[in-house]
Amino acid sequence: MKKTYKMIDLDCANCAAKMENAIQKIPGVLGASVSFMAQKLTIETEEGRLEEIMKEVVRVCKKVEPDCEIVLK
Repeated sequence: MKKTYKMIDLDCANCAAKMENAIQKIPGVLGASVSFMAQKLTIETEEGRLEEIMKEVVRVCKKVEPDCEIVLK
């Protein structure tokens, strides 16, 4: 399953790259891309695991940039 999320207050391209690397290491993630310019996260996960994986994605992103918020809609 592939989904795109809006990100709020993603402050730098370096942080976006760190987030992308951390997200790609989460079990069940097939692919991830964090765009600093577009302020978007695109993620592809194993079928039926998106909600569970997104909880972990939010956790690892907060470690990199505590002020950044992922709009989970």
